[in-house]
Amino acid sequence: MESEDAILALAALAQSTRLEVFRLLVRHEPDGLPAGEIAQTLAVPANTMSSHLGVLSRAKLVTFERHSRSIVYRADLERVRGLVMFLLKDCCQGRSELCAPLLAELACCD
Repeated sequence: MESEDAILALAALAQSTRLEVFRLLVRHEPDGLPAGEIAQTLAVPANTMSSHLGVLSRAKLVTFERHSRSIVYRADLERVRGLVMFLLKDCCQGRSELCAPLLAELACCD
């Protein structure tokens, strides 16, 4: 991942509603959620939600697919993996023992 891509992704997540949307979509992987259900779940007007989903989509943090009249959104977990790897690639300057607590915390998610 390039710095500009990371900045775009982080900027997209640096807003409370978009962060909530993204976290909601992560919880609903791999099926995703229709835009209307996302808006209803988070109590956000549909037009406002559309704007937020557009920002997340342009940052490539979510993907979408049309299913007849609804659009189903999904978190792009591969993109998030790339962002996390970009942020942590030089973690602790190669001293893995310093990163061990972080890795142990992530291991509980298996």
